[in-house]
Amino acid sequence: MQSLALIENWPVPGAAAGVVRADGTVVGTHGDVTRRFPLASVTKPLTAYAALVAYEEGAVELDEPAGPEGSTVRHLLAHTSGLAFDEHRVTAPPGTRRLYSNAGFEVLGDHIAKAADIPFAEYLRQAVLEPLGMTATSLEGSPAKDGVSTVSDLLRFAAELQAPRLLDARTVVEAMSVVHPGLSGILPGYGHQKPNDWGLGFEIRDSKSPHWTGSSSSPRTFGHFGQSGTFLWVDPDAGAACVALADRPFGPWAAEAWPPFTDAVLGELRAR
Repeated sequence: MQSLALIENWPVPGAAAGVVRADGTVVGTHGDVTRRFPLASVTKPLTAYAALVAYEEGAVELDEPAGPEGSTVRHLLAHTSGLAFDEHRVTAPPGTRRLYSNAGFEVLGDHIAKAADIPFAEYLRQAVLEPLGMTATSLEGSPAKDGVSTVSDLLRFAAELQAPRLLDARTVVEAMSVVHPGLSGILPGYGHQKPNDWGLGFEIRDSKSPHWTGSSSSPRTFGHFGQSGTFLWVDPDAGAACVALADRPFGPWAAEAWPPFTDAVLGELRAR
């Protein structure tokens, strides 16, 4: 795909990108797809998927208590537990505000580790990474932000998100549906969004503006971006997903470069 070559224009030392269809067909790649990049918050979708496997295995229930008083596994996944961004401090009653929270995902990882009786990083490996053949991916700390992976591995994950094999398709549909509709909140790097819609661990585009995806991205687009200069989106209307990893922290460069990149990718997909 010629559009993927636009990463050559990004002001970053190195980057790689790829696009995959639901059937696992890799439509195109650019850059070193075997290079391991820190994912930052693109770790969260992996953690969320492991949590959903734990739910289907019966290790946890989505509505069982987890985190602050009144909070559940579902609240933690949807950033509505009331926990602060990077502190294990309660700032709102559960279910009342969309407070993006690394702390919430760390609590979630601990909760699953206790339920499964193994460290969360090992549970993630056994539940998600190994079955999908993501041999270059690892969790090296916080379940919120310390994943390391490659474009090649994340394309496998992006194919799974479109045509799930590890989960019942109904669970994935629920995960990509808005939890606690109508809540407003801060989308890191993009300011206050009303509403600030999320599913179970995945951000849902809807009508957010500004946003890190493209102006032509469908409202059903879901995914995540990371402060290390990384993103993964799935656009069900386009029937494809895109992964891009870079080695420069998120900043104005990304807010400027990512949307036209996504629009170019979607335009090329439509023209095929």
